[in-house]
Amino acid sequence: MPRRRNNGNERTRQVVAQEAARIIVNHGVRDYRVAKQKAAERLGVGTRGSLPGNAEIEAAVAEHLQLFGGDDHQDHLRLMRVAALSAMELLSEFTPRLVGPVLAGTADENSAVNLHVFADSPEAVALELEQIGISYRPYERRLKSRRDQLETYSGFEFHHNHSPIQATVFPVDGIRQAPMSPVTGKPMKRVDSAAVQQMLEHV
Repeated sequence: MPRRRNNGNERTRQVVAQEAARIIVNHGVRDYRVAKQKAAERLGVGTRGSLPGNAEIEAAVAEHLQLFGGDDHQDHLRLMRVAALSAMELLSEFTPRLVGPVLAGTADENSAVNLHVFADSPEAVALELEQIGISYRPYERRLKSRRDQLETYSGFEFHHNHSPIQATVFPVDGIRQAPMSPVTGKPMKRVDSAAVQQMLEHV
């Protein structure tokens, strides 16, 4: 009996993850927790133990895009990676790293290119954008450190190569330790421009 119940819970988690993925892709919901709750409500699932983790939802998003996105998704992902590489070249003095959905392959038409850049101050990045002639919108983002503390970082959103770019600014030594991913709970995966170039060459 316990095995059957566990199998039932596993199936429920899978169904909720698939519905959450559909909500994320089709309705542009960026918060996995919100998507999970909406999916559970639609499916009439209320037990906490039956809800999937964020990593399961991310995997379901990737599967959904692969099944239903087709060539359009691959073309869009490539365009966003090209934009990411170009933006990284513009901000090369700040040792940019690509993170998030564009790196993971789960980006959709509602996604932005997420970059981590490293500078003595956010003002240095703002000045560089101004000198290049790029208009930007400042923002703040709260990310969890490995010490399980929420820290606030400044960032700048701008458009480049027809794609929205979000560049979050970290201290120079922040390149040694990535913040925790809200999806996996592990340090965020970061890659440099050479790795992005390699991804483009192998598509």
